[in-house]
Amino acid sequence: MELIRQALDIFFHMDVHLTEWMNLFGAVAVYTILFLIIFCETGLVVTPFLPGDSILFAAGALARIDGSPLSVWWLFFLLAAAAVLGNTSNFYIGRWVGPKVFNRESSILLNKKHLIRAQKFYEKYGGRAIVLARFVPIIRTFAPFVAGVGKMQYRRFGFFNLIGGISWVALFIGAGAWFGNQPFIKRNFHYVIVAIIVISVMPAVVEFLRARKEEQSTVH
Repeated sequence: MELIRQALDIFFHMDVHLTEWMNLFGAVAVYTILFLIIFCETGLVVTPFLPGDSILFAAGALARIDGSPLSVWWLFFLLAAAAVLGNTSNFYIGRWVGPKVFNRESSILLNKKHLIRAQKFYEKYGGRAIVLARFVPIIRTFAPFVAGVGKMQYRRFGFFNLIGGISWVALFIGAGAWFGNQPFIKRNFHYVIVAIIVISVMPAVVEFLRARKEEQSTVH
C-alpha cells in the first residue's frame, strides 16, 4: 500500500520530483532517466503504466525554470529518439512473440484485453493508428506490438512511427515549456496531470462505448 502511495505521489507531483532528481543526480542523469522512461513505456509491452504524458509535460516545464541545466531542445531530440526507438523495438517484439501471446487464453505479464482493444483500434485506423495511439495512454504501448503481430511492412510502420513520436514529444514538451511555469499551473500541477490523462483517454473510452453498443445491438 505504501509503495502505491509513493508511486501516485511521484505521478501527480512529477515536477517536484524531477527537480529533486536534478539536484541530487545532475542534468545528465535526469536526461538518462527520462530517456529510459519514455523508451520503456513505448518499447516494452509490459510497462503501459509509465506516465509518459506527464513526464514530457513536467520536463518541458522544468527546462524553462531560470537557471535550469535542462534544455528544451535537448529534451525534444533525446525523448523523440526514445519514443521512436521504443516503438521500433515494440514492433519487432510483436513480430517475434506476438502470435504466441494472442493464442494463449491468459498471460501473467500481458493483459490480453488491452491487446485486443489495441488490435481493434489498429484495424479501424490502419497505419494512422500508430500516430493516433501516441496520444492515448496504454493504447500507445500496445499499438506497435499489434502492428508487429499483423506483419505490417516496416517501411510503412517506420513512417507513421516517426511522425507520431515527434508529434507526441513536441506537443507535450512544448505545452510544458509554454504553460508549465504559469503560477496557476504550478499551484495545481496534479489537477493538470489528471486533466491530461482524462483528455488523452477520452477517444479510447468513446471508441470502447461505441463498440460495446454495436455488440449489444448485434446480439439483440
